[in-house]
Amino acid sequence: MPNQLRDISSVDNDSYPYIFEQNVDVPIKTFDTGLIRVNVYRPKIDKPVPVLITCGPYGKDVPYADFNPASYAEVNPKHKSAHAAWETPHPTFWTEHGYAIVRADERGLGQSPGVLNTFSRSSPEGFFDVVEWAAEQAWSSGKVGLIGISYYACSQWRVAALQPKGLAAIVPWEGMTDYYRDAARHGGIFSNKFIDFWWKRQVITNQYGRPGRKAASWGPDTVEGDLSPEELAANRQVQHDDIAENKFRDDSYYKQEDYNLADVKVPLLSVANWGGISLHMRGNVIGYMNAGSELKYLRGIVGRHDLPFYEDQEVEVQRSFLDAFLKGEDRVGWSEKGKVPPVDIVLRKGNPGFNKADAEQATFPRRVENEWPIARTQYTKFFLTPDHGLDTKVPSPSDKVISYKAPGKVDDPRFVQFTTSPFEAETEITGHIVAHLNVSSTGISGAKPSDIDIFVTLRHFDPDGKEIFYTGTMGDPVPVVKGWLRVSLRKVDADHPMHKEYLPFRQYRGADVQEVKPGEVYPVDVELWPTTVVVGAGSRLTLEVSSGDTQGAGIFDHEHPTDRPEETFAGINNVHFSDGHQNYVSMPIIPSK
Repeated sequence: MPNQLRDISSVDNDSYPYIFEQNVDVPIKTFDTGLIRVNVYRPKIDKPVPVLITCGPYGKDVPYADFNPASYAEVNPKHKSAHAAWETPHPTFWTEHGYAIVRADERGLGQSPGVLNTFSRSSPEGFFDVVEWAAEQAWSSGKVGLIGISYYACSQWRVAALQPKGLAAIVPWEGMTDYYRDAARHGGIFSNKFIDFWWKRQVITNQYGRPGRKAASWGPDTVEGDLSPEELAANRQVQHDDIAENKFRDDSYYKQEDYNLADVKVPLLSVANWGGISLHMRGNVIGYMNAGSELKYLRGIVGRHDLPFYEDQEVEVQRSFLDAFLKGEDRVGWSEKGKVPPVDIVLRKGNPGFNKADAEQATFPRRVENEWPIARTQYTKFFLTPDHGLDTKVPSPSDKVISYKAPGKVDDPRFVQFTTSPFEAETEITGHIVAHLNVSSTGISGAKPSDIDIFVTLRHFDPDGKEIFYTGTMGDPVPVVKGWLRVSLRKVDADHPMHKEYLPFRQYRGADVQEVKPGEVYPVDVELWPTTVVVGAGSRLTLEVSSGDTQGAGIFDHEHPTDRPEETFAGINNVHFSDGHQNYVSMPIIPSK
């Protein structure tokens, strides 16, 4: 770094209902060298208190009201103040309830010097030192909890796997566990639009040394001064460029992400949003299933990505969980295995509309379960038929081939649909869905396609034929669920311990690439993300198979030009129904208790 680091820590005992320490230096000493700067908000009491920590890229000093004014306007008023920050616990509320809050700027961001390299190995390693530092402070009880949304949840899984001293519990709220599978490359396909938006709006805007942050109401300027454009460029890894250049899970770029969920041992409450059909949802469920914690809980929610975390009923769940493990005050039985059902889900039943939090809460019922996937699940095959049906009866073999053009895009969707008859009785589908398809690609106008991208969407229509939409991440209307697969990466590792019949496991390694020849038929299993939907009597389900993004993709488009070039994918995609080529979607039907 060209500028000399300064000691800039300050303490304010008078302006707030808590003690506010800004820009406290935390030395990085375990895995590397340097420092991370944190803000500390702690109660004005004489006894040590437990600590809640977030560590991430968005700026510990960037007010929520500036970061996302529209969202902030709708936040529960109990969680608003000058120190409220995007996706993090609110200092006023939590200090009033006997916790200290530590909010850290990840290295290379905000006031923390270093190289900006989000989702790199340096992220959890720096976080590790912040956790151990917080546990050792005189004002700390030695018990540390982690809680936060999205990036502030993703980072929890990884640092918990390192097992820092003092860490007592985590609450990853809508936070993926697998960077490659859950965010960067869905089924091997680059989810570029969100990564590009996220990087340009929320990350690089907060780079350490970036000029003009204060003038742009994006937190204070860097205390050591600005860096030149050349210095800024040298001190960052551009995330969307790295993903474009690294296509396989065993590339060194992704391998730095490697950790073992079984190494997560602390009590955890994983909170998954059913509407997160392109980000986080899968990771929260997979994290719950594979974490090594003896005490672990999965909670399903609905609603927009930003608001439920601050709702009264959800905050009380958070607080009761953290009180149990950080204070020893267990009001409901979290710390007694078997007393609290480990799975608590909300069922998407009825049609309250989308982005209507009050209506969803009034309409969607909650139910507890003893495990995930639910033990009484009846995996039922719905077969695709040559006449575009979706039926539990096995269709007769047919020479018919159903075709659609490729590649498709949101503004030029290319797809085929298969629809059930009206359901005779109310039917619940909760769990993991797999679509088994027999596909090929043929050339058109001289094109010789050498790969196929499959996009699968499950849609829900009421008895009048009107589609029922649910609340997506951004408050947008989304279908039930989606899934993706690049056919050249179809190889399944059936020997891997995470592989299940209802959840195919792929390594996505460069060595796993399999040839795709024009005209040759390939059987593939497409993983759709975990979901829940209750289909009413008279309603229908539609399975949509497409060659690109369709409605509901929203900001999570897959249209990077070098990842999906015309010369590779242009042609006609086909679904085959001849003898030996059964196509079906396996649905997790839940019978009534």
